[in-house]
Amino acid sequence: MPTTITPEAVERTVYEALPQFGVEETDITRESTFEELDVDSLDLAELSQIIEDEYGVALKGDDVGRIKTVGDAIDLVVSRGA
Repeated sequence: MPTTITPEAVERTVYEALPQFGVEETDITRESTFEELDVDSLDLAELSQIIEDEYGVALKGDDVGRIKTVGDAIDLVVSRGA
């Protein structure tokens, strides 16, 4: 059963996943852009897989193209899971 989707839970998942891609934890904020964090499209694809596994929310290619910041990603997952 997927984890309950709350902004806090999704934020925690994203914040815990990003260091796997070489991102410093101290650099991660909701306002951080993935470009600033040096997270490329391959990393974003992997992050969307983590989110899908955890919450059952699939982020498609179009979604990933529109996501610019960490907050955008969190908000999109929460809105999809509602």
